[in-house]
Amino acid sequence: MKTIRRFLYREILAAVAFVAIGFLALFFFFDFVDELRYIGKSGVLEYKLIHALAFVTLSLPNHLYELLPIAVLIGTIFVMARLAQSSEFTIMRTSGLGPWRALQTLLILGLGFVVLTFAVGDYIAPASEKAAQFIKSRAQGRLSTGLTGAWLKEQQDYSSFAVNVRELDNAGTMHQLRIVEMDNRGHIISTTQAARAQFGNDDAWNLSEVVRSDFPTTSDAGKVPLRVDTRRLETLRWPTRITAEMVAASLLRPERMRALDLFQYIRHLDANGQSAQRYEIEFWRKVFYPLSCLVMVVLALPFAYLHFRSGGIATYVFGGVLAGISFFLLNNVFGYIGNLQNWQPWLAASAPGIIYSLLSLAAFGWLVLRR
Repeated sequence: MKTIRRFLYREILAAVAFVAIGFLALFFFFDFVDELRYIGKSGVLEYKLIHALAFVTLSLPNHLYELLPIAVLIGTIFVMARLAQSSEFTIMRTSGLGPWRALQTLLILGLGFVVLTFAVGDYIAPASEKAAQFIKSRAQGRLSTGLTGAWLKEQQDYSSFAVNVRELDNAGTMHQLRIVEMDNRGHIISTTQAARAQFGNDDAWNLSEVVRSDFPTTSDAGKVPLRVDTRRLETLRWPTRITAEMVAASLLRPERMRALDLFQYIRHLDANGQSAQRYEIEFWRKVFYPLSCLVMVVLALPFAYLHFRSGGIATYVFGGVLAGISFFLLNNVFGYIGNLQNWQPWLAASAPGIIYSLLSLAAFGWLVLRR
């Protein structure tokens, strides 16, 4: 049985690697063509061909994370269908490889793919994405989102703060900041504008070229300011618990973040009364997405029990491609619908996996156990 297991694992790993490399080559080509439009534009450095190639190469681990379950499905279907076509799987069955033992063998391999997917998505892809953004921001300028940058909120002891960061450069320096301080009734106490800010090591930001406006005296139950005190400062230390990871999280797409960074950012949003639905869905997707590799190997197992002697296996592989694409689309659609309909985040993230788990178990029961 060890020989059979070793043979299956070797064939499936080779097929999955081949499919993954093919998909990555395709995405590399598309991303590189998309980056060609930026070549020649000036930032801190001129964006050259070498920068585009480095950026596209460093973006591959994120594509690998998204494609691994699909590659596992297509590669496993190819191997199972080929073994059935050549009657090799029939020989394995007569040698003692029953349905449950075959399922157990594939699930063990699926667990290996789960660990690989989690490691790529939570460690390799975020690190390579940071390196890619570093190269691009250094060559093109600074990291920003939209026209106004990122907005964050923080609740402190007696005040709340709305913070706007327009840009974040590759050195970790924030540019064009606005900080609005409000009391417990929601009235503005002060506004602070700074050209630059650095993250300190003692839960504070070090602001530079600061213009601070205070509204110390009010009338009409605290609604109308009677005077405005404006000061210009070279530097100012502002105590805050907003970290560099939180600012980067608000400027980057949540699917590119580590699960731990997402969890910390969700806690920050909840503590300050902000909606965290989108980030909660992405957090639970980080938890459930690697488990989809188990679903894919179970979905591929019934192909080994299809009896055909003539013709190619292209139809079955094409069916695997369609199933993988439909899973990828369903995974994204449920995320958007869950965000719009305010579903439970864990349900929106796990629904595609649950649906495909039921389909795979139904196929296993019908094509394998009943036959």
